[in-house]
Amino acid sequence: MQFTYATSLLLAGLAAATPIARRGGAADQILAIAPNSKTCDGSADCRTAAQAAPALIQSFQDYKVYAAGQIAGVLALMAYESGDFKYKHNVSPGRPGQGTANMQMYANNVKYAASIPDLKSKAASFTDNSPDAQKNELLAMVTDDKYNFGSGAWYLTTQCDKGVQTALSKGDDAGFAAYMKCVGVTVTEDRNAYWQRAKKAFNL
Repeated sequence: MQFTYATSLLLAGLAAATPIARRGGAADQILAIAPNSKTCDGSADCRTAAQAAPALIQSFQDYKVYAAGQIAGVLALMAYESGDFKYKHNVSPGRPGQGTANMQMYANNVKYAASIPDLKSKAASFTDNSPDAQKNELLAMVTDDKYNFGSGAWYLTTQCDKGVQTALSKGDDAGFAAYMKCVGVTVTEDRNAYWQRAKKAFNL
């Protein structure tokens, strides 16, 4: 696997020699992948690259996502799905309960909430048959900034098998395709554009 600790600005703070103040560099990497995340239009969902960077750094630490290829893949997916971090709920066709920066389906958000100690007890009351209003209530729980940006790393490390994780860590197109298959999609032209920018941002 290719690992990037002190060398990766997105993991600033992981190593004692790398000060957390270097988050500004992480924002630049995110901006390179999601070029429309430089500014926000004032909507409640939107976060700029600079605003998202600290939470993304924390998520990679929390879920032990250290390989540059994995970080790049997760960021490419999240940036694409959220429209450069401008949305955290599905707006078209507007599926109840679908969202986070990873734009996960409701069923995955239930699993995600159940994995978070502070949300676990509340998440137990939600089922596949919950009414739409409750599905959106669950979504609101996991779209707080401290959870919203953790969904991508959570999904990769808990919902994709080790083979997919290893493939993505290589940072090549085949690994990204395997990751997309785990997500349940294919590598479209638009998705690939984000992936290619992510590879460039991480020198893959």
